[in-house]
Amino acid sequence: MLGIIFTGAEAPKAQVIKRFLEAQTKDTVFIAADSGLAAAQDAGIKLDWVIGDFDSLDDEARLTSIPPQRVIRFEHDKDYTDTELAFSLAIEKGCVEIWIIGGGGGRLDHLLGIRSLFERKLFPRRWITSSEDIRCIDAGESQFEVSLCLEKNAIVSVFPLGSGPWEAQSAGLKWQLSGLSWDRGFFGLSNEAVNGDFTITAKSGRFMIILPII
Repeated sequence: MLGIIFTGAEAPKAQVIKRFLEAQTKDTVFIAADSGLAAAQDAGIKLDWVIGDFDSLDDEARLTSIPPQRVIRFEHDKDYTDTELAFSLAIEKGCVEIWIIGGGGGRLDHLLGIRSLFERKLFPRRWITSSEDIRCIDAGESQFEVSLCLEKNAIVSVFPLGSGPWEAQSAGLKWQLSGLSWDRGFFGLSNEAVNGDFTITAKSGRFMIILPII
């Protein structure tokens, strides 16, 4: 089952969200974390759950369209961010793949907080902001490879995650990843998909791949 979490800060435009979701065939649980409710509703998404303290929601009247038993409200002073709470809820509901939509721009600490989720044992597979489509692949998981067709010379950036060791292979990039020596704090910034088609395979370790939205 796929869990899709809408969170606050910058999200793709409603038509872009719809295009991403129209391509999905998996059973999906839709969860909004706090002000992510606005992006979900603006895109016409019927939510299964809404969770958070709602301190950043533009208008609490938005909650009136959600059945009360599907709204999980927390106090403002809590141990976890609204996105973390939504992520835990998705796991509780049986989601084995989780995406995050939104969370771009905004406060740097919130941005880094979402990025930190990708370091955990259970981690999101995809993060879609207003301008980036971010994928996570792991050599020890079923999703160990990403193979896509972008525009020619599209920017592809790669960051190692977790504790390593790391090894990656690629095809179709201007600077190939095979044979590179990765270490914590290293990254491959502003590579290019020369003809648009490219593949990146995690042979060891986990990687975050940052792409433009297509």
